[in-house]
Amino acid sequence: MGPTTVTAGRILAGQLQGKNEGKHRLMLKFPIDDAFSKTYNVDHQKPVFALTVTELLCGVKTNMGTIGVSAKASRGNCASSEGTHLSSILDWSMAQGKSTGIVSTTRVTHATPASTCAHTPERNWEHSVPDDQSGCVDIALHLVRNNSNINVVMGGGRQEMFPFNHSDPETDTGYLTEGRTDNLNLVQEWKNKQASENRRFQYMWNKTEFDNLDPEKTDYLLALFNPSHMQYEADRKKDKGGEPSLAEMTRKAIQILKKNNKGFFLLVEGGRIDHAHHVNNAGRALHDTVAFAEAVAVATEPSLLDERETLIVTTADHSHAFAFAGYPGRGNDILGVVADSAGVTLASDGKPYTTLVYGNGPGGNGLNNSMVGRQNLTFVNTSDTDYKQQSIVPRDSETHGGEDVAIYARGPMAHLFHGVHEQHYIAHVMAYASCVGAYSSDQDCAASLVAETSGAKGLTEGWRLCLIFGILILLINMM
Repeated sequence: MGPTTVTAGRILAGQLQGKNEGKHRLMLKFPIDDAFSKTYNVDHQKPVFALTVTELLCGVKTNMGTIGVSAKASRGNCASSEGTHLSSILDWSMAQGKSTGIVSTTRVTHATPASTCAHTPERNWEHSVPDDQSGCVDIALHLVRNNSNINVVMGGGRQEMFPFNHSDPETDTGYLTEGRTDNLNLVQEWKNKQASENRRFQYMWNKTEFDNLDPEKTDYLLALFNPSHMQYEADRKKDKGGEPSLAEMTRKAIQILKKNNKGFFLLVEGGRIDHAHHVNNAGRALHDTVAFAEAVAVATEPSLLDERETLIVTTADHSHAFAFAGYPGRGNDILGVVADSAGVTLASDGKPYTTLVYGNGPGGNGLNNSMVGRQNLTFVNTSDTDYKQQSIVPRDSETHGGEDVAIYARGPMAHLFHGVHEQHYIAHVMAYASCVGAYSSDQDCAASLVAETSGAKGLTEGWRLCLIFGILILLINMM
């Protein structure tokens, strides 16, 4: 969710609400909005998803395709990852007695959620590891067997937890056609673990169960709303079992976690923004961006969290090869072709072009062939949900962008974000702000300083930290 996505998403949000698109805010007001993050990796100029999230959460730069391991590990090589495991801010927060949670619209074993707790040289080992890579375990096993004390886990990914032939209420066949080959039922293992610890827990898979959940009576929650990823926001209401929105999941997670007077860490990801961009589907990407902004708004509600005790940081793990071009008139459909008061603008080939375009990817017949050239969009509804914007370089999947991404912040210690930062700096600010990890015994850590000077009731009892990204929102909240 780079700067172009933020801008285009803001315009779409304003147009959907009939507001002045120039003055509309996608997010709420952030006093700190002039910071940027560099997204390169140790071995690549342009980032791959898993790496940048490991940097954001673990505070260490690493290599392409790996999760929760240092740059000494080589992608796909289990032996190379021995002794390279990194701890994350989720681990650091848990060590200080804080509650923790993960919320995503992707599979809960996908790159971002996995980076909180897994250690693997291959991000794609979600439910299995090749036979010749003994010594490593898959991400789902990491999540269930080594991290059953994470309080909230919500997203998609039932196929990573059940055998491939397990019955499933949302598939056309009635059972999973993709899944585990070791016959393990990790959901049942999770339930058994919670029961053995005498915890108040629930597992759920649909919207009805979600709506009926009482946060006051639930301390541990595993919710898997789809066999694979959750639906795009534009398609969510068509889901067979029903799915909550990202904002609804954010609210429920905070209600569960904030009961801990030592605070909490929560990761919330709008991960399908990235997926839509990869197929050059700007419409779905931007609608998911608007849905993400609604989750940001939930996290700032005074009735839910105290602004005096809450640091919110919103950023991206990386950008995309996505451009906002042309000279469209004010009010022109952000998903439409470029037009102004004089009418539709034609390119030098005599054909209309869309305001939003991609540098590479599969979309829109950017070039039909060398004889015909670019597709004529005169009679094409580019605002249709399924439309794929045109791209210049043909690829099966659009790539990430390499530019710096914005950091927005508000609340205590927001001033620590300014100028241009290395991406792994974000994890260290989070740790400092909440007195965890390397700062857990630091008498000068931010939470102690704020507690001593603010006079706010209960501040010395600890901070709550909520991190949301896809973009990324960081809330540090002190009780």
